[in-house]
Amino acid sequence: MTSLNDKVAIITGASSGIGRATALLFAAEGASLVLNARGSEALDAVVDLIESRGGIAHAVPGDVARVETHERLVNAAMSRFGGLDIAVNNAGAVGPIKPLAEVTMPEWQETLAANLTSAFLAARCQIPAMLERGSGALVFVSTFVGTSVGLPGMGTYAASKAGIMGLVKGITADYGSRDIRANALLPGGTDTRMAGDQAQKDWAAGLHALKRIARPEEIARAALFLAGPMASFVAGSALYADGGNAAVK
Repeated sequence: MTSLNDKVAIITGASSGIGRATALLFAAEGASLVLNARGSEALDAVVDLIESRGGIAHAVPGDVARVETHERLVNAAMSRFGGLDIAVNNAGAVGPIKPLAEVTMPEWQETLAANLTSAFLAARCQIPAMLERGSGALVFVSTFVGTSVGLPGMGTYAASKAGIMGLVKGITADYGSRDIRANALLPGGTDTRMAGDQAQKDWAAGLHALKRIARPEEIARAALFLAGPMASFVAGSALYADGGNAAVK
């Protein structure tokens, strides 16, 4: 399968978890990749693995809460590969796990910067490059937390991630007529470092109708659907890849 042949994609948070799985899958599907994460060593390891398998990838480390990171990502896509077709804006942070009234202003601001402001900054930089290309697909990785369910101690995370749906709808209203598709991907519990220890993973599994959490590769395949040609008429939507979590709430 090479559904992304001749496509150029940015993927943030690509050094581990869902972002890493998405990078490996998109490379196998033929895309040229510009990959981002804060830690350069782990990010370089993903690039090396992709290249060892015959894929094409370039690393741009940096903090997605800073506008210059997104400028560097888009500039790399343009200068190295000639344009930008796809962006999977995946990087984010859980933030403080505590009751909302105990959250400090710095904690609130840092979490919103990591999850929501970063999505805005990404879109603001990526959309003009996609318009030059004549079309584009943006995928924003949100979560079931704050959309189908609230979890104790996670109000800050929930608010910052739920705001992505408003952003996706706004982008669709502004740019859908110019063939820019923006969609949100809402994973359920996924077997990544953010999922915690085994006891936490087992607890999360019980929230889902499938009674398990996802493998990162399963979420990556949902991202591939939204980014690729099979979703050509999907815009402004929320795709739950949550093992039936939302269905049983």
